[in-house]
Amino acid sequence: MKNIFSLFILLIYYNHLLFAQCVNGVGPTSTIDSNVESVTLIGDVGSINYVGCPGIIGIEDQTSLSTTLAAGGSYTISVQFGTCGGNYSGLGEVWIDFNGNQTFEPTESLGTWSGIPPTSISVFSFIVPSTVTNLPVKLRVMQKEGSGSLPLDPCASFTWGSVVDFTINFTGGIDCSTYIGNNETDPIIVNNLPYADNHNNSVCYSNDNPVYNSADVYYLVTPTNGTQQITASLCGSNFDTYISAYDTQGNNLAFNDDFCGPQSEITIDVQNLDSVYIIVEGWGLETGDYILNIYENTSSITSIIQNTNISLHPNPAQHSFIINGVNDADVSISIYNVNGKTVKRIFNYKGNEIIIDSLPNGIYFVEIMIENIIFTKKLIIQ
Repeated sequence: MKNIFSLFILLIYYNHLLFAQCVNGVGPTSTIDSNVESVTLIGDVGSINYVGCPGIIGIEDQTSLSTTLAAGGSYTISVQFGTCGGNYSGLGEVWIDFNGNQTFEPTESLGTWSGIPPTSISVFSFIVPSTVTNLPVKLRVMQKEGSGSLPLDPCASFTWGSVVDFTINFTGGIDCSTYIGNNETDPIIVNNLPYADNHNNSVCYSNDNPVYNSADVYYLVTPTNGTQQITASLCGSNFDTYISAYDTQGNNLAFNDDFCGPQSEITIDVQNLDSVYIIVEGWGLETGDYILNIYENTSSITSIIQNTNISLHPNPAQHSFIINGVNDADVSISIYNVNGKTVKRIFNYKGNEIIIDSLPNGIYFVEIMIENIIFTKKLIIQ
């Protein structure tokens, strides 16, 4: 489903990202008739008290109006879906971007409305998730005049109605002040290779890389003199990952989606580069725990790779298999299923049989690390 040409995928998903984050062409094209008349939300610090009309084309930016809500707290928001002119039937919906990924998702909807103004004020009760981060997010209220169905598209464009954005601050959630790597201005610095990081992009990270809508983590890698290539691998991560690399001028160097199952790996030529951005994210909106290994391919390492004849025998296998060509003293083995889950791990492998009786039939990936060089082989169990 993935692994397509670099320029093509970047252009397509850049356009998709613009749509998902609703930065262009959202909201009404007319200022008359249907409009959100009022929004009231009383928080723990401050409150939002908005009065609408006259109508505004596009998104009405009221993000200067804000309130603070507590993680795990219960609140109500009151919305008067109404009109600045004639009374016509319409639909309405309210969202809060609880996870802070700049996308209003179906699970972030506080409630919907349908009717013909004048109608009574709509009151929506909601609970703030305990997993929110202490960062500002958007509250969006939308009213669309005319036919259609619920739920609404928070990025929709239409003729009559209104879209109004406010700001919500959170307290008592996850403190993101110690998290680094959110963008290229504050990357995780990697000065020494090989490098390994067990990390998670589920919280405190936003979407800055225009490929997928998943939160991404930025690393800035400085290769040592004489390094010809570096490899960055996400094999062993527990979700469907995507990895890319850029130089400091913003030029795309490499990208990959599926290398070892749904996990990703890239190798980059860095001979003439002082530093490289490595960006980790998920396919689509996927997030979770990931394992990042970055190592350099010097001339000696390249020679080892070329002269190492690694194979799995037998393959397909039923009860056990061995790995040929790994007689080094420092060899570790990890076996992953197609979902990226580690199903077996062996340290200090000496060429002995690897028993696989307990593993279901299917396709697996065997990651072999020799002196910080990673080889990945496909294994079929039947």
